[in-house]
Amino acid sequence: MSALSHSHLNSSTFVLTGVPGLEVYSLWLSIPFSSIYAMVFLGNCTVLHVIRTEPSLHQPMFYFLAMLSLTDLCMWLSTVHTVLGVLYGFMQEISLDFCIAQSYFIHGLSFMESSVLLAMAFDRYIAISNPLRYSSILTNDNIMKIGVAILCRSFLFISPAIIRLKFLNYCRPHILSHSFCLHQDLLRLACSDIRFNSIYALVLVIMNLLLDAVLIIISYIMILHTVLAIASREERMKSLQTCVSHICAVLVFYIPIIGLTMVHRFGKHLSPLVHVLMGNIYILFPPLMNPIIYSIRTHQIRRRVQRLFSLKAI
Repeated sequence: MSALSHSHLNSSTFVLTGVPGLEVYSLWLSIPFSSIYAMVFLGNCTVLHVIRTEPSLHQPMFYFLAMLSLTDLCMWLSTVHTVLGVLYGFMQEISLDFCIAQSYFIHGLSFMESSVLLAMAFDRYIAISNPLRYSSILTNDNIMKIGVAILCRSFLFISPAIIRLKFLNYCRPHILSHSFCLHQDLLRLACSDIRFNSIYALVLVIMNLLLDAVLIIISYIMILHTVLAIASREERMKSLQTCVSHICAVLVFYIPIIGLTMVHRFGKHLSPLVHVLMGNIYILFPPLMNPIIYSIRTHQIRRRVQRLFSLKAI
C-alpha cells in the first residue's frame, strides 16, 4: 500500500483524482477544461437571459428550457471548484461532509435534468396532439406546480441514501476515482454493510432515470402516431422539427449516464483514465451541449441570440 493511501485510511478526507498518468500535464489540461466550464456558464446564462428578456419566449416550452439551463448551471456550480481545483493544483483533498454534499447535488441535479426532459416531452406531446388546449393545460400555475414536483422528486427521495454515507466506515484507501464525489465511488471505499445504499440507489435509478426514459419514449410514440395522422406532409415535418432539439437533449443526457453506469458496473478492468473520461463527459457534456443545441435548432432562441450579440458588437 502506498504512503498516500496509508495516510488517508484513518482520516476524514478523501483524495481527488485528476487525469491518471497525465498529472505532469495538469496545467495544460486545465486550459480546455476552463474553456469548457466558461462555455457552459456563458451558454446557459445567455439562454436564461434571452428567455427572461424576450416576451415572445414567455411560453411553456421555453419555461421548461429555462429549468433545464438552470439545472445545468447548478451542475456547473457543484463541480467547477473541485475539477479545476485539482487541475490547477490548489485542491487535492476533500472532506467527507463536503464530499457527501457534492454527491447529493450531483445526483439530485441528474434526477432533476431527467425530470425536466420528461416535462419537456409532455409539453411537446400536448402541443402536437392537443394544440387547442395547450395554453389551458400548461398554465403558469401548472408549470410552477410541475417545477416544485420536479424539485421534490429529485432531492427528497435521494436523501436517505446520501445521509447514510455519513455513517459508513471507510477503511479502504480514501482515493476517489474522479475530481468530484459520486455516491457509488464512496460506496466502493466503504467496509460497512452497503446493501441498503446499493438497493435504494438501484430503485431510485429505476424509478427516476429508467422510468423517465420509458415515459419519454412512450410520449414520442404517441407524438409520432399523431403526426402520421396529419394529412399535409409540410405540417408533419413542421411538427416533427419542433421535437428535434428535445430529442438531441435527451440523447446528450442519457448516453453519458449509460456509459458511466456501464464503466462503473462492468469496467473494473479498464484503465482509470477511462473512468475519469466518462465521469467528466457525464458532468460536462449535457450542460455544454444543451445551449448549443437549442441555440442552433430553435429559431426563436437563435434569432434572439444573434440580435443580442449584434447589439453588443455595435
